Amino acid sequence: MALPLFFTLLTITTIKLVVTTAVTAPQNSAAEPFVGVCIGTQVSNILSPADLVEFLKSQQITHIRLYEPDTNILSALNGSGIHVLLGIPNNQLLALGSSPATAAAWVSRHVLPFHPSTPISAIAVGDDVPFTFPSSLPLLLPALLSLHSSLSNLSIPISTPLSFSSIIDPFPPSQAFFNQSLVSGFILPLLRFLSSTSSPLMLNLYPYYVLTRARGVVPLDNALFRPLPPSREEVDPNTLLHYTNVLDAMLDAAYFSMRNLNFTNIPVLITETGWPSFGDRHQEPFASKDNADTYNSNMIKHVLDRSGTPLHPEITSSVYLYELFDEDLRPGPVSEQHWGLFYGNATPVYLLHVTGSGGLLANDTTDKTYCVAEEGADRKMLQAALDWACGPGKANCSEIQPGESCYDPNTVKAHASYAFDSYYQKEGKVAGSCYFQGVAMVTTTDPT
Repeated sequence: MALPLFFTLLTITTIKLVVTTAVTAPQNSAAEPFVGVCIGTQVSNILSPADLVEFLKSQQITHIRLYEPDTNILSALNGSGIHVLLGIPNNQLLALGSSPATAAAWVSRHVLPFHPSTPISAIAVGDDVPFTFPSSLPLLLPALLSLHSSLSNLSIPISTPLSFSSIIDPFPPSQAFFNQSLVSGFILPLLRFLSSTSSPLMLNLYPYYVLTRARGVVPLDNALFRPLPPSREEVDPNTLLHYTNVLDAMLDAAYFSMRNLNFTNIPVLITETGWPSFGDRHQEPFASKDNADTYNSNMIKHVLDRSGTPLHPEITSSVYLYELFDEDLRPGPVSEQHWGLFYGNATPVYLLHVTGSGGLLANDTTDKTYCVAEEGADRKMLQAALDWACGPGKANCSEIQPGESCYDPNTVKAHASYAFDSYYQKEGKVAGSCYFQGVAMVTTTDPT
């Protein structure tokens, strides 16, 4: 038997009963899936609420996730048609779980003044509470119940985002199950609540972390939705279902985990997924613009094509892409600051390849792209790339000579940007013509 594709750190036990795939489709299987974006705020010089809404509209983004209520943003969204997954931070669980009156006050302050003019599509209470804030776990279900009661007849789904760590033995998906230490006290009551309120199981799913923790067992192509030859596709031996990408296998592991607890009618909402565009070159080698572009572009097409999963081809989960902006103020590993599609000034970090997606993330549809020096690039590497572009690369560098119109500002970065773009335009903007050993980037902002 081939080595299992996912989490090799987990001991895979042999399941002896053949599991059939005749399971009930989750609720809302006919709903149109969407791709939304998460908006973090640890960003230098973040756009004003009004500019943010205009930017979202220009990119044809119709669903966003806010990690906590922001009155100014919610007000600016009024009448825009943009739906909000509204978050509640973990540090508010104590108050909300201890007092129904506090939960009612939260709804009165953060939901009732805005909805439905600013449509609240769902409420996400906490984030990965069992593993990041375990002391508040006993208060999570009371908070969900109190908030649901306070929402009255608004029919707004309410749930709590969980990490994939809640699921044990995720491959093959048919043998996956929830962490037993959480089942009786948390998972079962949560699933009963979700089922009775027609709310989704919210999951943060990151094939990137599956890849980085698998020590070479997971093929990069499988994590990036790239096709594999049939001989390399992973097959669940209990269902004979073929898995061509990591995300689908993670989703089916969640469905089987719920099925093992006799819940077959709860949909999954992916509240976070994405790929970092930059990281420590030694510790985070898979964090790159090419990989981020490939994963996010293919993921978006996978969702909007309504591809479903091998277990549930009839249902496609909606997804919130993490994230809209690079959060340059976030602490932690280098990659933590580089998950965004855009820099804080709304310049794209890279251009997605999502042609045919109905205009979503419209930076892909414009021909007005330029090649400039990467922010923070090493000066010596920029100089070397500039010399190559103006020499062997045969870029037109006449305008950055002393006395010419583009000589000022007389900096290596400015001259490199001019030369890089000259070469990029000369080469017809083909893939790889704006690389220069990693010191160049594509932008929609005219460098002139």
